[in-house]
Amino acid sequence: MASKRRAAIVGVAESEVGRTPHLSVMSHQASAAKAALAEAGLSFSDVDALFTAGRWSWSPSATLAEYLGIRPGYLDGSNIGGSSFEAHVGHAAAAIEAGVIDVALITYGSTQRTDPVGNGTADITDVMAAQFEAPFGVPLPIAAYGLAAARYLHRYGVTSEQMAEVAVSARRWAALNPKAPNREPITVQDVMASPMICEPLRKLDCCLFTDGGGAVVVAAQDRWPHVATHPVEILGHGDAVTHCSIAGMPDLTVTAAARSGLAAMRMAGVSHDAIDLLEIYDSFTITVLLTLESLGFCKPGEAADLLAGGCTAPGGALPMNTDGGGLSYTHPGMYGIFLLIEATRQLRGDYAEEPGRQVPGAELALVHGTGGMLSTTSTVVLGRF
Repeated sequence: MASKRRAAIVGVAESEVGRTPHLSVMSHQASAAKAALAEAGLSFSDVDALFTAGRWSWSPSATLAEYLGIRPGYLDGSNIGGSSFEAHVGHAAAAIEAGVIDVALITYGSTQRTDPVGNGTADITDVMAAQFEAPFGVPLPIAAYGLAAARYLHRYGVTSEQMAEVAVSARRWAALNPKAPNREPITVQDVMASPMICEPLRKLDCCLFTDGGGAVVVAAQDRWPHVATHPVEILGHGDAVTHCSIAGMPDLTVTAAARSGLAAMRMAGVSHDAIDLLEIYDSFTITVLLTLESLGFCKPGEAADLLAGGCTAPGGALPMNTDGGGLSYTHPGMYGIFLLIEATRQLRGDYAEEPGRQVPGAELALVHGTGGMLSTTSTVVLGRF
């Protein structure tokens, strides 16, 4: 039996992040795509598959293909919120394994901060939410996460101070990232002193609100000898969904990560103790606590204890969100593509010359995206080839 066709990330790049009135959704994607391909030593003519997600067009992949001047034979515009790009990586790997494509370009771009209406992100409600939640004045998505946080704190006796450790750890990583806008240290007391936004979530429990874009290039194994970077292999992936509207979430303290994470790790043939690096969606501090537990890195109710020991901070045993994450680096509406970019750079050893930032000896990374109202998840296991 012939061995399966392997796939790897061979190029990554982001566009400007922050506030970018001089850039459009399309130009964010184009600049990131051009840079990611150039890094890999490839060009737009090598791309035979295009993956993107967003609400800025009736057909994002077709619109982007025209803008880039390419005509790929494989398109994927699957949109499952912030987990879309981890799903795209999995879909690209499956298409490569099947022999359908050779080089996939995955992109995202957003101008939600400078042009929330034109970017198509102002109304994040869906049909279910419009019927059963919006009429009662529920501010989404934060109210959904606040509801889950309130239930979690009550069920396990965890405090808001313990939850704040997520933001403190993220800021410690951001301090090492020269592109992060928020690099000044914060303490648990700073998080607790920040304004209440939606109880029990305070301002510093919430992700940033920025513009930005990114791109990831995935290539088949037979292309690896010809790329200019060290390939980062896609070892396993899994997608899952539990609900759409927060009112339909089966258990407010357990996410679909319990399924997508297990699927990805089984496919990769790895256990939790083999993972050197975590890149986990951190739209809110509660998102991280729920995800760590649902993925199985600790028991229910114990994620706060894990964080309290500095396990995920710089120098910790399980580094997490090493660019500062959505809480302190950037969050242009859908953060998942930045998780992939950071994991790739860490596994390649790109930060070797930046004291403290490079995770020493990192060979395996788990990347996890969360979308919607804790609704969808996608998990990818990456390994240094």
